[in-house]
Amino acid sequence: MRGLLATWRFWAIVAIIVLLALLPLAASAYIVGVLTAAYYFGVYAMSWDLLFGFAGEVNFGPTFLIGLGAYTAGLLNNQGWPVPACMLAGALVAMLGGVLLALPALRLRGPYFGLVTLVAVLILQQVVVINAGITGGEIGLTVPDVLSIDPNPNYWYALGFMVISGAILVTLSRSAVGLILQASGQDAVEAAALGFNVAKHKLAAFCISAFFSGLAGAMVAFYMGTVSVGAVIDIALGVQVIIAAVLGGRRTIIGAAFGAVFLILADELLRPLGQLNTFVVAGVALVVILFFPDGFMGMLARAGARE
Repeated sequence: MRGLLATWRFWAIVAIIVLLALLPLAASAYIVGVLTAAYYFGVYAMSWDLLFGFAGEVNFGPTFLIGLGAYTAGLLNNQGWPVPACMLAGALVAMLGGVLLALPALRLRGPYFGLVTLVAVLILQQVVVINAGITGGEIGLTVPDVLSIDPNPNYWYALGFMVISGAILVTLSRSAVGLILQASGQDAVEAAALGFNVAKHKLAAFCISAFFSGLAGAMVAFYMGTVSVGAVIDIALGVQVIIAAVLGGRRTIIGAAFGAVFLILADELLRPLGQLNTFVVAGVALVVILFFPDGFMGMLARAGARE
C-alpha cells in the first residue's frame, strides 16, 4: 500500500477524481448526463476485465449479468421494495445467475465458454420478450422510483460507485487471489500443478464480476427510470463493454474505466457525423487494439518508463 501511495499514477488518478467530482459545478446538464452514463459503463468494463484480464475467460455475454441485475431491481421495485433492497437483490440475483452459468461453462475450453455466455444473453432476451406481461417486453419496464431527479446527485452517485468499485477490484487484482487468477489465466495446467484450485478461483472471479455488473445494472435502472432489452441486454452493448476494456488496457481494471469513458464521449462528440459516427469510433478502437495491444494504460506505462 505504501508503494502505491508513492507512485505518480496514484496521485494522478486522485487528482482526476477530484476534478471529476467538481465538474457538475461548472458543466452543463447535458455533459453531466453523458458522463453519468459513462461511469456506469465503466463499471461494466472493469467487471469484465477482472474475468478476462486475470482469469483468462472471454465472457461474450456481460449483458446477461447486467440484465439480470437491472430487471430484478425493476421488477421488485414495482412490487413496492425500497431502492437499496432492490439494488442489493439485483446484484445477488446476477451473482447467482453467474454461478449457475459458470459451473457448467467453466468445464469448457477455448471458444466454447464464450459461446455459452453469448447464448445466455439470447435466452434472457427471449425470456423478457415472451413474458411481456411482467417484464414489459420490447417496450420496456417502467421503474417507479429513481435515485434522484436532479442530474448532479445522479452524477455523484455514478462517480462514487465507479471509484469504489474500481478500488475494490484493483485491490482484489493485486491480492494473492488476483495473482492466482493471473497465473490460471496464463497457464491453467501449470497453476493446477502448483496446487492451486483453478476452477474455484475462476468461479470466484465470475461471481465478483457478476455482482458488480448486476449492481451497476440495478443502479442504471433507477437512474433511467426504465429497463429495456435494448438498454441492458443488447448484444451490441456487450461488444462495446469488451472493446472498452481492451481499449483501456487488459489486466489493468482502471484502464477499462478510461476506455469506457472514452467510447461514450467519442460517440457523443461525433454524433453530428450521423451514421459515420459508429464507423469512426470503431476505426479508432481498431487501430488502438491492433497497434497498441496494451491499450491506453500500456501506452502510459511505456511513456512513464521512458521518463
